[in-house]
Amino acid sequence: MPISIINSIASWLIKKRLHEIELFLKYPIEVQNEWLLELVHLAKNTEFGQKHRFAEIENYSSFKELVPLQDYETLKPYIERTRKGEQNLLWPSEIIWFAKSSGTTDKSKFIPVSEQTLEECHFNGGKDMIALYINNHENSKLFTGKNLALGGTWKTFETDNHLSYYGDVSAIIIQNLPIWAEFFRSPATEIALMDEWEQKLELLAETMKDENVVSLAGVPSWMLVLLKKITEKKQVKYITDIWPHLEVYFHGGVSFEPYRKNFLEIFGKRKVNLVQLYNASEGFFAIQDRKDADDMLLMLDYGIYYEFIPDEYFDTDNKKVINLEDVVLHKTYALVISTTSGLWRYQLGDTIQFTSLNPFRIKIVGRTKHFINVFGEELMIHNTDEAITEACNQTNALIVDYTVAPIFMSEHSGAHQWVIEFEKQPDDIHYFTYILDNTLKEKNSDYEAKRYNNYVIGLPQIVIAPQNTFYEWLKRNNKLGGQHKVPRLSNNRKFIEEILSIIHEKQ
Repeated sequence: MPISIINSIASWLIKKRLHEIELFLKYPIEVQNEWLLELVHLAKNTEFGQKHRFAEIENYSSFKELVPLQDYETLKPYIERTRKGEQNLLWPSEIIWFAKSSGTTDKSKFIPVSEQTLEECHFNGGKDMIALYINNHENSKLFTGKNLALGGTWKTFETDNHLSYYGDVSAIIIQNLPIWAEFFRSPATEIALMDEWEQKLELLAETMKDENVVSLAGVPSWMLVLLKKITEKKQVKYITDIWPHLEVYFHGGVSFEPYRKNFLEIFGKRKVNLVQLYNASEGFFAIQDRKDADDMLLMLDYGIYYEFIPDEYFDTDNKKVINLEDVVLHKTYALVISTTSGLWRYQLGDTIQFTSLNPFRIKIVGRTKHFINVFGEELMIHNTDEAITEACNQTNALIVDYTVAPIFMSEHSGAHQWVIEFEKQPDDIHYFTYILDNTLKEKNSDYEAKRYNNYVIGLPQIVIAPQNTFYEWLKRNNKLGGQHKVPRLSNNRKFIEEILSIIHEKQ
């Protein structure tokens, strides 16, 4: 199809969608209230809907009264039954796809993805990121080349003659993309969804090095590995020497800041626009709608009803929950969602702040629990606690305390730096590290993926702290006694650098 016709069709669709976005910007509360009533109406005859009397819900007040807050563990029995073939449990339409991601107690959790969520949420999110980008860049040539979209992989799950599918949400999206989207996407689906990463990386680099790539989409850690591989193949320093028309990178999944310098270096002198997205296994939530902004527009018409838990209620049993009408600027909230896949009042675990109330814009500020997610590994405190316990058990070691922080990517892969104060040191610290690393792989599938062949995360780097190091840090920060404790995991290096400075003083 001629580029001129493609541009004309795209221009008409973009204008139409921008008009729809203007409507929810003008009437945000009304749009959200309509979605709430639509969601409970559609699901009133499901098992969950009947149990919680959806037919009686008339407004947000009755919704809160009749439906308790949920998390993965409370919804897991419904999800597992759905995976085995039962339907109409959480959502009325058939669900056969499940997005796999790290869980809180098990190695993985399986998030249901309905056809409505694919169409009304994920696909609309993809269309809107393009519409908003084009609106901000009138001279864009986005439809003159290919979008390089990195995907994961998916697998089948068969039980009692029922077949369902699970995998990375990116793979689920690519597998189900409409024909119009495939026209602009590269590489070929059979390469994009390959399971074996080393072979996939080689084929991706070989396939894409001679394409006319104008945009990128994917998690920064994996994207950086691929771009470096391609520049090595072509024996050039900058990716823009290979793709001179590259104009935008749509990124999300993890914080971009640790990678910003790396990407600016590999982009070279050509300016490549950066657009932040807030998309997850559970849904597509927000899109950066302004040039060079650090916040994102909350998308309100994707079949998601939003609620928010103020930060002072994070660790309480009786949580206060509000909807969009009552949020205020710059306060930290935990995000709660109800979706067209049957995630009812689901506590996502992410924390956000509103940077604007007209329109509603947000920025992601963290998680409700300690974590590290610099490289997409979603490492939780229960993972590290279990790993260090296993390492101590197998090496007859005892610890006083520990903390973990990322070592950001430079020329090679990143890593996790562990500062450990031992009461009794292991005889062989290398074997201790081996057990620690392998236990983390067993407990966390995302960590295991990022550790593959040291491409994204290298072997843990352990610093042995002298006696009383953590006591000294607590003392210097007026945190002795009470409930104060050393932060076990951090997404930045603030705490670990303070502790390392104490170690250097003791040496």
